[in-house]
Amino acid sequence: MPVDLSRRNLLFGRKPPAQAVEVFRPPWAVAQFTDQCTRCGECLSACPAQIIVSGSGGFPEVDFARGECTFCGECRDSCQPKALNSTAPTWAIHARIDSSCLAQSGIECRVCGESCTPGAIRFQLQAGKVAQPQLALDLCTGCGACIAPCPSSAIKMIQTGNPQ
Repeated sequence: MPVDLSRRNLLFGRKPPAQAVEVFRPPWAVAQFTDQCTRCGECLSACPAQIIVSGSGGFPEVDFARGECTFCGECRDSCQPKALNSTAPTWAIHARIDSSCLAQSGIECRVCGESCTPGAIRFQLQAGKVAQPQLALDLCTGCGACIAPCPSSAIKMIQTGNPQ
C-alpha cells in the first residue's frame, strides 16, 4: 500500500511545502517502488557517491546537491526486495536550465558544461554576447553532474516519464 505523505504531514503537524518538491528515486526503481521498498537503507550505504538519502517516509531519494550518479549499480545490487531492478529502465529524468542561469543574464559562466561528462550541455557562441548554454536532451543521462557546481542553482532535474 503506498504511503500518503499528505496524511503523514497532517498527523505530525507539518505544513505542506510551498511548492511541490520533485522526488527522484534511485536509478532502476521499479514502477511500484514504494510498495516494494522495505526502507532498509542498504542502497544508501552502498552508494559510493553518497547521493542516495533517506527521504520522506524513509524511502530512498536521490539528492543531486550532494553530487552525481555514476550509474555504478551498487544501489541496485544491494537491494534485496528488488525495488531497484536491472530490468527497470535506469530512469526517465533530465536536466533543465532555468532563467536564473548566469550566462542567460549576460555573465560568463560555463561550469555546467565543464561538469557534463556526456557533453549534453554545450555553449553556443553569440556575436557580442556571452555564450549561451544549449542542452541536448538526447545526450543527457540525468546523472546530475551539472547541478551541484552551478553557482546560481539554475539547473533542475525534471521527470520525463512516469515518476515512481
